[in-house]
Amino acid sequence: MNRITNIAELRLIMHRNERPIYFISPTNFNLMGIDQWVGNFKFISYINCYDGRHPNVFVPSKIPHTRCKSVEDNNNNLLQCDEVIDYIAKRGGRPVAVLRMFDEMTEEICKELGIEVWHPKAKLRQRCDNKMETVRIGNKAGVPSVPNTLCPVRTYEELLCSARKAGLGADLVVQTAFGDSGHTTFFIASEDDYNLHAAEISAEDEVKIMKRINCRSATMEACTTASGTLVGPLMTEVVGKPELTPYKGGWAGNEIFAGAFSEKVRAKTRDMAFRFGNQLREEGYRGYFDLDFLIDENNEVYLGELNPRISGASSLTNQAAFAYADAPLFLFHLLELSGIEYNIDVKELNDRWAREEFIDAWSQLILKSTEDLDGIVTHAPAAGIYRMAPDGSVSYDRFDYHRQAIESEEEALFMRFTGRGDSLKKGADLGALMVRGRVMDDEFELNERARSWITGIKRLYASKPITKIQCDEAPEAVR
Repeated sequence: MNRITNIAELRLIMHRNERPIYFISPTNFNLMGIDQWVGNFKFISYINCYDGRHPNVFVPSKIPHTRCKSVEDNNNNLLQCDEVIDYIAKRGGRPVAVLRMFDEMTEEICKELGIEVWHPKAKLRQRCDNKMETVRIGNKAGVPSVPNTLCPVRTYEELLCSARKAGLGADLVVQTAFGDSGHTTFFIASEDDYNLHAAEISAEDEVKIMKRINCRSATMEACTTASGTLVGPLMTEVVGKPELTPYKGGWAGNEIFAGAFSEKVRAKTRDMAFRFGNQLREEGYRGYFDLDFLIDENNEVYLGELNPRISGASSLTNQAAFAYADAPLFLFHLLELSGIEYNIDVKELNDRWAREEFIDAWSQLILKSTEDLDGIVTHAPAAGIYRMAPDGSVSYDRFDYHRQAIESEEEALFMRFTGRGDSLKKGADLGALMVRGRVMDDEFELNERARSWITGIKRLYASKPITKIQCDEAPEAVR
């Protein structure tokens, strides 16, 4: 096949793919289901979510217990694990790695192992991931952020002075360059608020100071290609819910359904993502990315953050209705990085994917431990399909790892991240729950069904206290 010009050819070439492709990440969550579309696609994980029952997930039995504080470090550990090296070598071929997070050390390890990394260079991703740089890229693309100023801040007085000059008021949001899930976003309305985070803010060469607005969070994944930027559906974000996360502003899941936003808002975010993606390509970036949006009470839309990578929303994007009608968005990333020549009609695809019939109702929740504890898990729920009884109680029904196996809104697929013998601390990722329909109401608060699911799954965990755990805090498994 000399040049791909339509979706049927794309699906066929991915189905017949013979080159080994590995998704290396803590779990397969972000790209779950892609192995059904791409031949010779395998997941290499360090978290055994399925107790060895997923045929395309490889988890080494002995992962070196080097101290790791990031997903990048864990991925580098995996790539240096003898079992992983042997697994890749025995399968032969010219191996390819795709990763949610990686750094320049990852690139060096892969080069030594003869593994090609199908992503933009880590150095470029790092630059684009900087929240200050995101603002600048957005400005070049005509994609506005919430009114802000970018500058160093050493004291509360300096913060107020900079905010006053920019006309931002005194009720502020401050973000540092890197970090997610609420860890590096600070809400500051007083000097006491500032003092709580003074060390983190003052240590930065530059921070983003924003006017605080009343808003809803939304996210959209896209893929910038040689043919233009392909844009997925707009999803709501589940943010800062205390039942799910101890972090104020912390991401805890997504919803996808047609009625979440007006057509005007959906059209505006699509246009913003399209223009931002085209600008990213001008910056040298190619492939998959995710944009967070902030939508205020007047339906003004602002750029929130850029995730220049596979994101926590990818599991929904790549299993949305449009993916089954045409192809998952991630297949276009693989196509773009593969070196295969292609010419696809981006406008036709974007126009089709924008129609309501290509948006179905699904949700996912990321369950974190929200209690102050220091323990070891003695019992954890198995991965699989769970069923909710009329009284709201939750019980295990059967094993499966396909989202399509969920037959009704009374069922959910649970993917376990924290298992028996693992340490259990406040903020630890317990697992991901995928359900049909919505998990929030029209006021974007968790609905009763979602609360029952959260309570029901958490009740299946048991732990014993310990006085000391010889390990560092685990990195987030999905975001």
